[in-house]
Amino acid sequence: MTKQESIPACPLCANGSTEPFHRDRKREFFRCPQCDLVFVPPEFHLSPEAEKARYDFHSQSLDDSGYSDFLNRLFQPVQKKLLPGARGLDFGCGREPTLSVLFEGAGFPCANYDLHFANDPAVLEKQYDFLTCSETMEHFYRPREEFARFLQMVKPGGWIGIMTQLRDEAPPFSTWFYKDDATHVCFFSRKTFQWLSETYSLKLEFHPNGVTLFQTLEASQDFV
Repeated sequence: MTKQESIPACPLCANGSTEPFHRDRKREFFRCPQCDLVFVPPEFHLSPEAEKARYDFHSQSLDDSGYSDFLNRLFQPVQKKLLPGARGLDFGCGREPTLSVLFEGAGFPCANYDLHFANDPAVLEKQYDFLTCSETMEHFYRPREEFARFLQMVKPGGWIGIMTQLRDEAPPFSTWFYKDDATHVCFFSRKTFQWLSETYSLKLEFHPNGVTLFQTLEASQDFV
């Protein structure tokens, strides 16, 4: 192993017995046999400045019909779960929030949060009936902490909608374009999300195009 002195622990389930999975010219990838997460060790992570510089090239907006159609993959299944008056949060909204506008247009007020473009910590202190996270979880350096935060922000019985390309629905990893983005450091599978569902007692639904829905417990619970 190059640049790797020890086996890294899984950033999702904390299992210390992860396995080398893939290596290319720029990075190494490990797989956790417990939760099936494939991840990039910290020494290959970009600096915050380099990471934001890559995001600055993103130019999606509501005026782009193709991008709106893309977000509808997540918006539509989440919308169908909501009761009148439901309020939500789009976590990882990007430079120009779009998913929240779709929810607002359907009568569901939706706040925005993004580490680089809408960094308002106050919205993270509230609870919501639903939370969406589109093409963002693959960027998480600490997915265990981030998912625990999701659970704390969603009310009992509420919904978490995730869109991220799943490894077991993709081409062979060595040829998968998704792994080549230097900001992508976590790669999930159905088994990974099943592990989350079982660990936190969540209802789980898989939808097409990398969309996964979780429903939280009706009764409150502490998440760590």
